Amino acid sequence: MDVILHVGAHRTATTCFQNYLRENRERLAARGIGVWGPWCTRAGLLRGVLPVSGFGDAQAQLDRARGRIAIQVEKAAARGLRQLVVSDENMLGAPRNNLRQAELYADAGQRMARFAYAFGAVNPRVVLSIRQQDMLWASSLAFGVARGHRVPRARDLRHIARAKRSWRGVIEDIACAVDGSAPMTVMPYEVFGGKSDVRLAAMTGKADLPRAHAREWMNQSPRLAQLRQVLRDRGLDPARLPDGEGRWMPFTNDQIATLQEAYQDDLFWLTDGADGLAQLTEETGPVTAGQTLRTGKMTRGHADGIEERRMA
Repeated sequence: MDVILHVGAHRTATTCFQNYLRENRERLAARGIGVWGPWCTRAGLLRGVLPVSGFGDAQAQLDRARGRIAIQVEKAAARGLRQLVVSDENMLGAPRNNLRQAELYADAGQRMARFAYAFGAVNPRVVLSIRQQDMLWASSLAFGVARGHRVPRARDLRHIARAKRSWRGVIEDIACAVDGSAPMTVMPYEVFGGKSDVRLAAMTGKADLPRAHAREWMNQSPRLAQLRQVLRDRGLDPARLPDGEGRWMPFTNDQIATLQEAYQDDLFWLTDGADGLAQLTEETGPVTAGQTLRTGKMTRGHADGIEERRMA
């Protein structure tokens, strides 16, 4: 059975994708595609993959989880399903930890090593969604503040912008932990965000998938007016946020340029083959090592779109 682990990341339209999977479960099952979303994975199915306090030895918990998963996969295969999409961004880590550490998924390798063992009997394929760092961090910060995280200080934003860890580091950690027979698939939010049917088609290789609920947007980051009200409700000064009603962009122009350049470097590395660790998938199909670079992507760094963005 072809088992596909869609491990996130957060703020890359994962909730939209999972809603699409859930709403179309019966239609997808008729095409031989089974789906496990958070309604399954967070209801006990994956309990023990990451050790839970009070439930005994960590390895024993992991072994029980591995057995539980294998049984459920067998049941899915017995129902005639030939592909199984498991989508839960929390496998990769927690966004609150990203905010605390000002770094992208620092413990991704340790976490994914346990999930790789838990699903080891079926040798899953891993799919990772990525997003341009300035927009990802802005969305994460807005969502964090709305949930009680403090408004970032200037030094916090500088630390994020200067961080050496980018998507390449996350991908390398996952690849080392999973060590599967096939490279992981990397799907840019800029291509697949808000196109759940297209995303699933790229994962499964199947066309003519259901369109119902494929373009629904959910769990969008709060806008400035909402965030100012959150601060008022918490007894904090809303003037800590800028004026306006739209999206909150906390970074300076120079910090935005730095984060965008880091993303372009990540994409360049992926397009160039990612050292055989990952395959960048775009709407027109996969790009693998040894193939011609995408049109307009023959250079890297500032010449690779950064100056155009600054002018825009």
